[in-house]
Amino acid sequence: MKYTDFEAIMSPERMSKMFSFLKLSIIVLVCLFLASCAIIRGQIADGPSGPSSYSFEHHAHDTIVNGATTFSFPYANQQAEWIDTLHFFTQPPAYKRPRTMWEALDGKTDTQGVLIIQNDSIVYEKCQGDISTDRIATVFSVSKSITSLLCGIAVDEGYIKSIDDPVTDYLPELKQKNDMWQKLTIRHLLDMRSGLDFDDTYSLRLKDLKRLNAMAKLNYGKNIMKQIRGLKFENEPGTMYKYESMTSEILGIVIQRATGQRFVDYLSEKVWIPLQMESPAIINIDSRKYDMPHTFGGISTTMKDLAKIGRLYLNKGMWNGTRIVSEEWIRLSTEYNTENDGYHMNWYNTSWMDYTPEYPGFYAYGIRAQVLYVNPYKNLIMIRFGKRDDTYAFIPYMFEMLSNNERF
Repeated sequence: MKYTDFEAIMSPERMSKMFSFLKLSIIVLVCLFLASCAIIRGQIADGPSGPSSYSFEHHAHDTIVNGATTFSFPYANQQAEWIDTLHFFTQPPAYKRPRTMWEALDGKTDTQGVLIIQNDSIVYEKCQGDISTDRIATVFSVSKSITSLLCGIAVDEGYIKSIDDPVTDYLPELKQKNDMWQKLTIRHLLDMRSGLDFDDTYSLRLKDLKRLNAMAKLNYGKNIMKQIRGLKFENEPGTMYKYESMTSEILGIVIQRATGQRFVDYLSEKVWIPLQMESPAIINIDSRKYDMPHTFGGISTTMKDLAKIGRLYLNKGMWNGTRIVSEEWIRLSTEYNTENDGYHMNWYNTSWMDYTPEYPGFYAYGIRAQVLYVNPYKNLIMIRFGKRDDTYAFIPYMFEMLSNNERF
């Protein structure tokens, strides 16, 4: 074949299509090689947008049992209907004029709900779509804050001697993997200062596929402990704050080892039953074979039951006269503190905001903008659940502004 014939066949347009096909083929092959099907498994299970609030329905999971006695928040005689018409929210540069809450929540999602409790009574409840305050939904990384609560209880009960204990006191098999494991403490896990080489990435770019593979394995893999044993460090523990989910998964396993109980059973005994939850909850697991709970983001519960976690923290660890967790643990978790980007013990305070409130709150946050917000000055608990998190407002910021309104 003459060169001129080859040149005609391989026109720029054909060349472009060929390289596009080759690039796509390489990406697919790299995904298959690196992910051992974890990324593809996630795509099949939850689609390209990732897990939804109801994905637990088709994932392996365990049940967090509640007790026979339940507590229900009563409805206040006077509902805060004024919230729907209050123009209070500003968040530059998008909102130069004040907006109402539902204008701020406006986005592409048509399924979300807001529950507000003040002085132990429901003062506001509004849901759109197929969500309700009694329907179980995944709270994603709010699970980290619940895991922190259970860690505090384990400390109070002496199962964990100190949060400054090295992780290897409870997972001794990691001593042989890397010297850094013996420098990693439980406090580092609680404050996201582990130094682990792990990222919460959802990027499909070729350069990010290795890290996406690790995140996919955490969510869809069948043996989390095997993944943990293969982890490496990028920094010495305690030297840098970096939010990622693997630390909270390790924390959950530490709690299991320390107590000698399954995480799900200890959570049921120490939280779900004494807090008189109205519904059993769900926690995802890696597999039936290994039964390792997704303590980093796999808990599913109702808005009303999640509010009871808020009530516990609002009352400094007490529940109807019974001590559930120490007041000191609550203080360490929630005090207004600018260090560590306002993140302590798997809870956020609002010190990072450019808006400086007179009465600051604290909150737990998960993807899809699942939010548990608590304001101790106003005796307020605010919950938002939704299928997606593409609302225009950052919801904890919005709740902080709303709670500081003079009408509360």
